[in-house]
Amino acid sequence: MLRASAAAELAGVPTSSLVCEGFVGQASATAGGLGMPNLPVAVVPGHVDTQTVDELERNIAEHTLEQVIANLCTQFDIGIDTADPGPTEVVFRGSFEEVNRHFLERRWSDGLPVVPPTVGAIDAFLAHSDLDPGHSFGPLLPDRRAATVQSVAVNGVMAGCRPEYMPVLLAIAEALADPAYGIEHSGNTPGAETLVTVNGPIARRLGFNDEQGALRDGFQANTSVGRFVRIYLRNVAGFLPWETDKATYGNTWRVAMAENEAVLTEIGWPPLAADHGIAAGVDAVTIARFTGGGVVTSVYGQTPEQMLDYLADALVKIGGWEYVFTVGVASNTYRPLLLLSPVLARTIAAAGWSKDRLREALWERARIPARRFEQYLGEWTNLVPGRRTLNDLVNLRVAAPVFGQGTSPDRLVPIVTDPSHIQIAVTGDPLRTNAYVFAHNGMLGFPTAKVVRPSPVVS
Repeated sequence: MLRASAAAELAGVPTSSLVCEGFVGQASATAGGLGMPNLPVAVVPGHVDTQTVDELERNIAEHTLEQVIANLCTQFDIGIDTADPGPTEVVFRGSFEEVNRHFLERRWSDGLPVVPPTVGAIDAFLAHSDLDPGHSFGPLLPDRRAATVQSVAVNGVMAGCRPEYMPVLLAIAEALADPAYGIEHSGNTPGAETLVTVNGPIARRLGFNDEQGALRDGFQANTSVGRFVRIYLRNVAGFLPWETDKATYGNTWRVAMAENEAVLTEIGWPPLAADHGIAAGVDAVTIARFTGGGVVTSVYGQTPEQMLDYLADALVKIGGWEYVFTVGVASNTYRPLLLLSPVLARTIAAAGWSKDRLREALWERARIPARRFEQYLGEWTNLVPGRRTLNDLVNLRVAAPVFGQGTSPDRLVPIVTDPSHIQIAVTGDPLRTNAYVFAHNGMLGFPTAKVVRPSPVVS
């Protein structure tokens, strides 16, 4: 709402953005990030979802309407307030403890000790890129700071990365700046977290763990690169708790994940980055924002058919309200992720199944009753107002025909529009028959991949 208001104000059209009481802080911070700290807002008391129509009408009439009128009839100074230090400015000198206290007080830290970003440490990172330190991949909302090579180096040092990780960090920053990813949604209330997946020979060369404990901290590359994303979102994009980051609960940042390239090559399956047009064997990162995940333990079977129902059941169970990204809020943008341990992937591939064939089989099996889908859309939530049925949405051409095949509320419908929307990766303990599934945050963190540029430093 505030971004639309900012555009209108720049065009000379007065506005008044309606903001629920719990989002006043976020509105203020977002307005500042847009360069218009005085954008006019009108507060709606409480939360609209828990008020009766009468209560909402009374609150609007008694509290909000007067603010709206005043905002539309007043000339506001919406000028810019810039207070950031220069990109190479030394902001503090002191001991390790003093630096960390200073950074924590200014909210430049995630609460854990950071590595002081000294000039020497930053220069060591910059040596691993042939781009100019001032090169920008684009502005990052909400604060619209540029995603520069310099800022990547600074925050990479702070996160505990090694200088040789710099090419991976730059690819992540480039992906974050891609409008397709939707970084502006990183602070939304479901509190989804970004997962980085590393593909290509660089993963093993830099020491990324792609075997037992692939999603756990304990390996410097996986741990520090994952931490970098959260620190970069905080310090450059501007997502601060209680302000622009409105996660109702949230999670700790996710460690970066690496696919097991050796197994992929052995079984002839393409890597995750190939879903986005990057060829096998090319160093790449893929980022996506997931609302949560869960383990699928002890997958049994000597054939794909024996494993299929359990894996499909896991994909169904991990999702819920997220299905509004299949049909509803942003149709066709739901991209759940299935991780297969190498032994499962080998067993499936040994039967002659490609990754695409597995996707198609999962799409056929991972289905729920239409009535359940519709409950997520507009009965249990207000994410698709009007209690529209799936057939209504098909007739309105905002849902694919597959969701309107029949009228029975018990007919089974897929959880994604197309088999290709099911992401599959291979990683984890080579000899455990476990899998893992992630529910995706739809267009609020759409999967985005970038090629990793080679480092000019010869190792």
